[in-house]
Amino acid sequence: MARILLTGGAGFIGSHTAVALLGRGHDVVLADNFSNASRSVPARLKDITGVDCPVHEVDIRNTQAMQAVLAGGAFDAVIHFAALKAVGESEANPLLYFDVNVAGTLSLLTAMRHAGIGRIVFSSSATVYGAPEHCPIAEAAPLHATNIYGRTKLIMEDMIGDLVRTGMLSTAFLLRYFNPVGAHPSGLIGEDPRGVPANLMPYLCQVAAGQRDCLTVFGDDYPTPDGTGVRDYLHVMDLAEAHCAAVEVALGTYGTHAVNLGTGTGYSVLDLLHTFERATGLAIPYRIGPRRPGDAPSCYADPTLAKAMLGWTAKRTLHDMCQDSWHWQSLSAKARQAAEHGGSQAPTTAGAQLLA
Repeated sequence: MARILLTGGAGFIGSHTAVALLGRGHDVVLADNFSNASRSVPARLKDITGVDCPVHEVDIRNTQAMQAVLAGGAFDAVIHFAALKAVGESEANPLLYFDVNVAGTLSLLTAMRHAGIGRIVFSSSATVYGAPEHCPIAEAAPLHATNIYGRTKLIMEDMIGDLVRTGMLSTAFLLRYFNPVGAHPSGLIGEDPRGVPANLMPYLCQVAAGQRDCLTVFGDDYPTPDGTGVRDYLHVMDLAEAHCAAVEVALGTYGTHAVNLGTGTGYSVLDLLHTFERATGLAIPYRIGPRRPGDAPSCYADPTLAKAMLGWTAKRTLHDMCQDSWHWQSLSAKARQAAEHGGSQAPTTAGAQLLA
């Protein structure tokens, strides 16, 4: 059993990873500023796991506060999720992304150095590959960010790698994930972004729930089987289990390790849409729009290294991803309807705003 701090632990991926870690007997502590996460998350985690996780409300950019958290925790490792993640927002407000993502990571690493904690699992992204030349994408593929969000992930990877190289950290896993979707099967935690969703699955769910009129498919003339963009969708619980495997391997290894996390299978936008319809029994209205600048025709992982190094492979299907996403969305929609009509709703079925 290890004691692990999760920065951004109340967010979408962080909260699911907390469930997986607790299920494997680890001691979990959450750190989050709740700027993009619901304060109901710790209670929901207790409902799911029976464990009351300690929670520190703290911004990772506050180095002194992070030092205080780490100094009193006797932590074996940190899993670092806390970051902003919207590509469009990063292009509109790059200084914010450099501040939160890059300066925030520097602050965390400084606090870890002060506390003598040498192991980190970092939440990176397939955006570090930019527009891939070939699929599937292996870890040796060229790194080239095409947006500010991806640039911050590359900088953060380099910072962490340099600290391992110079001996200030002992072990780092840089987990490059592709397209996390889905929700915990209980429906108690999931992804429900504020404002207009930037990702396909939450937008699809909101159309299904009647919150939005129609899904726009951006381009149907790509060189793919049905003309729509192909991506590697990964169930968030599979992703959470990969983090468990990474931190457990990190406890007994040294060095920096970049590892792709994906299924290795690409699905088109229309594949996802029609699977969602079959999983839910709902018809989803959609229209074809123009391509978005910068979108690659296909992007999916070569997950060979994850299997060899972590003993991890994705197990859940696209149908599972759609079914669990809709279960979460349905409970969230019911909670909103109850609130609008002046009714009460139990905390375990209220909609939460959860982001990575």
